[in-house]
Amino acid sequence: MVLVDFGIRVVVLGVIPGNRRPTTAMAWLLCIFFLPYVGLLLFLMFGNFRLSRRRREKQDAVNQRIMEGTKDIASLVPEYDGPAWVKSAIELNQNLGFFPAIGGNTVRLIKGYQESLDLMADEISQATDYVNAEFYIMSSDASTNRLFQELEAAAERGVRVRVLFDHIGSLRVPGYLGMIRRLKASKIQWRRMLPLLPVKGQWRRPDLRNHRKILVVDGRVGFTGSQNVIEPSYRKKRNVKVGRQWVELMTRLEGPIVGTLNVMFATDWSSETEENLESQMAAYHWDTFEGGALCQVVPSGPGFVTENNLRLFNTLLYSAEKQITISSPYFVPDDSLLYAITTAAQRGIKVELFVSEVGDQFLVHHAQRSYYEALLRAGVRIFLYPKPLVLHAKHFTVDYDVAVIGSSNMDMRSFSLNLEVTVMMIDRAVVEQMHAVEDHYRSMSRELHLEEWLTRPILARYVDNVARLTATLQ
Repeated sequence: MVLVDFGIRVVVLGVIPGNRRPTTAMAWLLCIFFLPYVGLLLFLMFGNFRLSRRRREKQDAVNQRIMEGTKDIASLVPEYDGPAWVKSAIELNQNLGFFPAIGGNTVRLIKGYQESLDLMADEISQATDYVNAEFYIMSSDASTNRLFQELEAAAERGVRVRVLFDHIGSLRVPGYLGMIRRLKASKIQWRRMLPLLPVKGQWRRPDLRNHRKILVVDGRVGFTGSQNVIEPSYRKKRNVKVGRQWVELMTRLEGPIVGTLNVMFATDWSSETEENLESQMAAYHWDTFEGGALCQVVPSGPGFVTENNLRLFNTLLYSAEKQITISSPYFVPDDSLLYAITTAAQRGIKVELFVSEVGDQFLVHHAQRSYYEALLRAGVRIFLYPKPLVLHAKHFTVDYDVAVIGSSNMDMRSFSLNLEVTVMMIDRAVVEQMHAVEDHYRSMSRELHLEEWLTRPILARYVDNVARLTATLQ
């Protein structure tokens, strides 16, 4: 046993650091050195953050088709008369995620929780060809009942309705089996994303999740953002008891960017069903349109090796010239993102961060708190959105030029383990819309100051620091 124990330690020293962040490798090594057998078992279960080869090959095939379909397009980038750093960010996104920036879009931000669900239901009620819905969590409840009714009615009248939801994300919500029975009784085509069904041979790292939120109706209108299809207390009795509800921000999109969102859905649908939506994708003509908002979709996740969302966030943070405002429910940055945001503040950029006063996930919330001192010392202003509400919106603005919204948190899980969708919007009118949302957050929140933070109890500091050690594994 001593020899085996020693052998495990020697082998993992040369295996685990390969192609991993040093912080992630160190966390795994600490786990294995303290608990060799348990730690090794956990590493074998959770250490591989890549999707299966089949899924990666499908993603590569889609990327190749996008490149071929867009190579002859007259890009809008040379005509863009804004800051040079915006052009650079557009080129970065296209090189990493393969989608071009496309103009001619209409953008509407939706901050009302039920309003967003109702607007999506309204659009589904008008569908004539297809409805493609993809959400991390879906639940049939009082808040979402009408949306499900419209999906069922659309399928009944011959509209092709396809629904994707993350298996584990939705399974954890009370009422999951009732939703499955409802879907089975309808004409809706539905699938679980990244299912864990060993009896059917469906197995992978258990905590790889598809975290995207996308709705596309007839290729005419699309929705994306932070909100799941569930009532605002997530059907948890303890949340209802204390009045905890989720605060979200969604965006309604019209224009050619909707086709880009649909390509992302088609990729995920093909991964789960083997059905090729090439005909649906072919109906969309890649082209650029003048006027309206210039938008670009950025896919990211284990299907890409380049951490597309992290690279975009860092690029924008380093490029800012006046101000940066960030809303992130789970802000657990890696070293590169921490350096980018603190460097921005230290070079005189006005940097604001909106987070929940009390988070809904214990370890993540305390890991996030462990970064507050470094942020405050650098000059970042931190605003705490009042409990018991959970500020779950995921977006940020840079100067008056760029707004970013999507499903991605600013944490290591969203950079490496979750499939995410991000939309970069380059339009002053859209940025002004988001600034209005940020102003509302500011009016609701209280600012955290360094002097106050340094006086928190020693036990609280200890818990924060321990949680930080687990951050790379969460």
